[in-house]
Amino acid sequence: MTDPTNPLDGFSITQDDFDYVGTDLRRPECILAEPDGTLWSADARGGVMRIAADGTQRLITQSTALAGLTTDDAGSRLVDGTLPNGLAFDREGDFLVSNFGTDRLEHMTRDGRTTPIFETLDGGPIGKVNFVCRDSQDRVWVTVSTKAHDWRRQLTPEVEDGQLLVYTDGKLRVVADGLRFANECKLDAAEEYIYVAQTCGRNILRFRIQEDGSLADREVYGPEDHGRFIDGIAFDSFGNLWGTYIFTDGIFAITPERDVRILFDDSTPEEIERFDRRFRAGTVDMDLMLSMGGPVATWCASVTFGGPDLRDVYVGSLRQTRLPHFRSPVAGLPLVHWSEMAGR
Repeated sequence: MTDPTNPLDGFSITQDDFDYVGTDLRRPECILAEPDGTLWSADARGGVMRIAADGTQRLITQSTALAGLTTDDAGSRLVDGTLPNGLAFDREGDFLVSNFGTDRLEHMTRDGRTTPIFETLDGGPIGKVNFVCRDSQDRVWVTVSTKAHDWRRQLTPEVEDGQLLVYTDGKLRVVADGLRFANECKLDAAEEYIYVAQTCGRNILRFRIQEDGSLADREVYGPEDHGRFIDGIAFDSFGNLWGTYIFTDGIFAITPERDVRILFDDSTPEEIERFDRRFRAGTVDMDLMLSMGGPVATWCASVTFGGPDLRDVYVGSLRQTRLPHFRSPVAGLPLVHWSEMAGR
C-alpha cells in the first residue's frame, strides 16, 4: 500500500501570496484563532489584541500588568516589563499567558483580570517562561527557554538550561531539562508525543508522553541541525509539522517521513551564513539581530491555523505591526479549544 500524497507536494509561498489583518500590533508573537473567526494576538503593551472577524480590534490589557517601559532601546523592550508571549485557552475560554517579561505563567480573563498561576519553581525563580499549551486531559505544558532573565546573553551553542514543565492537579514539575533555549511546544493528534522547538539547538525534540505525564524516548525529530533558529511549530491534519525560522525568517514543514520542506523564505543565503557564523562563534548580539529579518513577518515567530476550514495560516512575529496570512492546501490540526468553543 502506497503512502497518500502529501498535500504539501509542490506547495510554496511567495511574498505576493500574503494578505494582512490587524494594525498597530505590538510584538504579536503568538496568535490564537476561534471557530467564529476571532483572532487574539499577544501584545507587548501588557495583554492581548482581539481582532474580530470583521477586522475591528480591541486591546485588552492585564489588570496587573507592569508599567510599560519608556525607553527607546529596542533591546530593553524585548527583555523587561510585561511581555505576553505564548497564549492558550483554558476550558472556560479565558487565557493562559506565558509572560516572557514577568517570568511566570498567568491566568487572564477576557476583561483583563490577571492572576499568577505560578511564579516560582521549587522555591526559586522559574526563568524565561516562553510558551504554553493545553491538552485534552487539561494538563498544561510550559516551556522555559533559559534560567537567565536577560535571554539575549543565552543565544549561544553552549546554552542548555531550558526546561519543559507540566502543570496538573495544582502541581508544577519539570519533565525535561537540559534543553537548548526551549521555545514553542505542541502535541500530535493522538497526544502520544510532545514536540519542543530548541531555538539554540536549531532542531525539534520529541518525547513520548507516559500515563502519569512524565516523558520518555527523547529524540530529535527531523534534522539534527537546521542551520537556523527555530521558534514556533504547529501540526496540520496530515501530520506535517510546520515551523518558523526566526531572524533568518522563513516557514518550513517536516513531513511524517521527517523530510524538511522550505515553504517560504524571507532571508538570503548571505544572511543565513552570516548569522550561522556569528552563532557558532558565540557572538550573536542585539545589533546583529536587529539587522536581520524579512519584511513579511519580521522575526518570524509562529504559525496558527484558523478560518472556518482551518486552512488560513496566520504568522506571528516579534517586529511586525500586523498579521500576515495565506491559504494552506491542508487544514491545520485543531487545538483542544477548537471543539470546546465550536460546541458552545
